[in-house]
Amino acid sequence: MNHRCGVRSLFVLAGLVALAMSGAWAQSLDVSAGQTVYGNTCIACHQENGQGIPGTFPPLAGTVPEFLQKGDDGRKVLMEVVVYGMKGDVTIAGTDYNGTLPTWGKVLTDQQIADVLNYVTHAWDNDKMLPDGFQPFTADDVKQVRGQGLTPEQTLKLRNALGL
Repeated sequence: MNHRCGVRSLFVLAGLVALAMSGAWAQSLDVSAGQTVYGNTCIACHQENGQGIPGTFPPLAGTVPEFLQKGDDGRKVLMEVVVYGMKGDVTIAGTDYNGTLPTWGKVLTDQQIADVLNYVTHAWDNDKMLPDGFQPFTADDVKQVRGQGLTPEQTLKLRNALGL
């Protein structure tokens, strides 16, 4: 009987390793905490469907994965934009925007920012555009970008340097 339990445990462990390596683990990420943060802080501008308000507030649907497709630099800039805000002109999908994203790092905790980033990376079919090997954001990830003292204008320059 112990032999069967050992074999069964080995198969369960092998299955978990395969699941983690396949990326399916990230697909099953619980984003409910991030959805709550989004509903409390982002929804008025970016809307429930993530489409924003054309010419006023840019969409997050279809655009957030573009940061992540730029690798580690894009991932870092995405966090910096949320922590430090962003101000200035951007063009997204042919529509011009000139506004200010609040400096959410003054209001939200590292965990709340990680949660909302995980939500927006998985909402509105954004998860279908994530790069292979995407790893969910953690509070420790966000903590690493704090303390840089960036301005919203500087994060715009960092975003533009990605070629977005």
